[in-house]
Amino acid sequence: MTQEARMQHGLPIVIAHRGASGERPEHTLAAYTLAIEQGADFIEPDLVPTRDGVLVARHENRIDDTTDVARHPEFAARRATRTIDGVEMTGWFTEDFTLAELKTLRARERLPQLRPANAAYDGRFEIPTLAEIIALAKANNVGIYPETKHPSYFASIGLPLEEKLVAQLSEAGWSDASAPVFIQSFEVANLKRLKAMTGIRLIQLVASEGGPADDAAPSYAAMLTAAGLDDIATYAYGLGPQKELLERDGADTGLVAAAHAAGLKVHPWTFRAENVFLPPADRSGSDPHATGRMADEMARLLSYGIDGFFTDFPLQGAKARDAAR
Repeated sequence: MTQEARMQHGLPIVIAHRGASGERPEHTLAAYTLAIEQGADFIEPDLVPTRDGVLVARHENRIDDTTDVARHPEFAARRATRTIDGVEMTGWFTEDFTLAELKTLRARERLPQLRPANAAYDGRFEIPTLAEIIALAKANNVGIYPETKHPSYFASIGLPLEEKLVAQLSEAGWSDASAPVFIQSFEVANLKRLKAMTGIRLIQLVASEGGPADDAAPSYAAMLTAAGLDDIATYAYGLGPQKELLERDGADTGLVAAAHAAGLKVHPWTFRAENVFLPPADRSGSDPHATGRMADEMARLLSYGIDGFFTDFPLQGAKARDAAR
């Protein structure tokens, strides 16, 4: 059954968070390929631009933690300090590299202490482009679920994301709500711009704290009131809440039902297997790095009526999805 067929039958979809990032370095073709093999319905690339305007997959534009850039003396002078969404940071940034230069780097595991087995793959994989990810998805009949990272920041430095993203999706034949694509963002204004540019389904991301970087709302909490959800429904197809917003002390908070009442689908993020990411009741022992009972957490949130979910471990996600059938 395809991802669209599952959605038409009211079954939840599995979104491979940065690929099978619990088992391979995130945002690599290897991670996406493994996720597809494990049964993911959608693969998720976070998108940032290069200096020459090519969209590539990195969780952040600062690439110190996910590439071997620090080992390249030819790029030592590119180290810089930037303020992004109000936070000052120092490192190497994708917008200072051409695509050809980024292709000389190799990916490495972002969380090596937590996922040492992934670190064994350090140095093997390139940084993939959006075009490469689209080709992989189309060849394997899965969807993509791109996130526009820091859209206000990139617009401010002359590298807006929206036009390039819409153009590439359109070139792939994806321009309306029938496309196997969702576009997600923590910001609001860029989703509204996208709404005017494409018919592809949009997802408003919200976290348990803070608010959108474009100051379009006073807080994410305000966006989750009945009035806030109604407003989101004017431009978005669904809501992407941090999973901790959906339950409190192991009980349903009612957010899924409230979002559904506003006409929104709900795709929470992110299910991870390690204790450090699990609620206390789902942990196994006291070692934060040990594997806990992620399947129990998935089953519980599926019982609240979620329409899909992000996970670093799509094999377990696919099993939970199939059990929900």
